[in-house]
Amino acid sequence: MTLFDSAAFEGHEGVHAFFDEKSGLKCIIAVHSTARGPAAGGCRMWPFPSADAALEDALRLSRAMSYKNAMADLELGGGKAVIIGDSRTQKTPALFEAFGRAVEDVGGKYWTAEDVGVSPADLMHARKTTRYVAGLTGGPAASGDPSPVTAEGVFRGITLGVRRALNRDLDGVTVAIQGVGHVGAYLADKLHAAGAKLVITDVNDEALKAVAARTGARVVSPGAIFDAEAEVFAPCALGGAVNADTLPRLRAKVIAGGANNQLADADVGRAVYDQGILYLPDYVINGGGIINVAGEIRALDRGEAFDPAWVEGKLARLMETLDEVLDRSKAEKRPASEVANEMAKARISRAAEQKKAAA
Repeated sequence: MTLFDSAAFEGHEGVHAFFDEKSGLKCIIAVHSTARGPAAGGCRMWPFPSADAALEDALRLSRAMSYKNAMADLELGGGKAVIIGDSRTQKTPALFEAFGRAVEDVGGKYWTAEDVGVSPADLMHARKTTRYVAGLTGGPAASGDPSPVTAEGVFRGITLGVRRALNRDLDGVTVAIQGVGHVGAYLADKLHAAGAKLVITDVNDEALKAVAARTGARVVSPGAIFDAEAEVFAPCALGGAVNADTLPRLRAKVIAGGANNQLADADVGRAVYDQGILYLPDYVINGGGIINVAGEIRALDRGEAFDPAWVEGKLARLMETLDEVLDRSKAEKRPASEVANEMAKARISRAAEQKKAAA
């Protein structure tokens, strides 16, 4: 199968591969759409088993960012970068400076930010070689780590989902969190403060111990998280957590988390709906981080200071959009994943038509 035949390709505007021998950078930048504005999406560093696996991840994540930015009503398109490498052992300033040059070579069509395996400190090195970096610290336009805002959106979404599915608040509700990295840890703190009981897992033992110590969470092995007795399953790690093998094991009535591409495929989305589980589409509920990044891009473009009130307004509107998705899903008797995809594609298509007419 060629790149253009891949189901994940789906009309990408550009796919760029970069290699820097001196630093060891191996990077793919995928730009799905610039219909609504320059593409924006984080950079992920991961020891992919193959270049094909890295490409597939970049394409799926890039497309998801187009949908996410459209549903968050941002003047941004969708893109994503992946760096092939182990973030625990292979990070260097030179590697991220080379990554910055790669971003610069895309010519302003892509803005990068942090994602799995990449921190704002890493991106400070990329900022030395390109201006198209957001999610940094320092300076009036800087928004800092977007993870807390992502977690806030997911927390609000879980609150909404529990209210709709269980007709109660979070006090006493058990939430199983898969992954307690940046977003998952912040989410755990918020849920704990709201009275929720937590079951957590991660491949990072130190992160697990820290979160458990703060929240009293019960720690389980990565494989056991799917069998946890919990009303809510919150995937906050890598994609594909809900699939044909794991779905039958879930006890949850609500699936809502911070990970991207939580459903393995469309058939799983249909199965989730048929089983009566309320699914809050990932790229809607986890849009807080990119809203925060968009606030920084907005400030940089205007030469202004970062405006938290603008971010809060967009986040509140995002929750209204999530409500609309769930209302339509219920009224039309269709999976929320299908409804959200349809809404996102319609928003992108309208923007593309307007852009074409204005050309």
